[in-house]
Amino acid sequence: MNKPRILQERELTLIQLYSHCQLGMTPRQFYNKWAVTYEQIALICSRSESTVRGWFKQGDLGRNPHPNDLRHLAIMDFLLEHFEDIPTPLWRLLCPLD
Repeated sequence: MNKPRILQERELTLIQLYSHCQLGMTPRQFYNKWAVTYEQIALICSRSESTVRGWFKQGDLGRNPHPNDLRHLAIMDFLLEHFEDIPTPLWRLLCPLD
């Protein structure tokens, strides 16, 4: 079994940068930018379609997405915008098929 890697200055700096990253996109922003369905947004965020519908309701019936949902949508937006720029080996590391 391998020992955990010791964090060096480079890694500590990256953790600091990431911890202050305000990456997020609202469901409405994503929906207005991309021709997607509520079902597809639910798939991206690992939520039910009824939860996603709740995000789009107005007033007391509406629900707010969690910060993690906003991050998922922002990452998916980034991937949709830059998919062709991501080298295949890096894509396989990010999303292995096995």
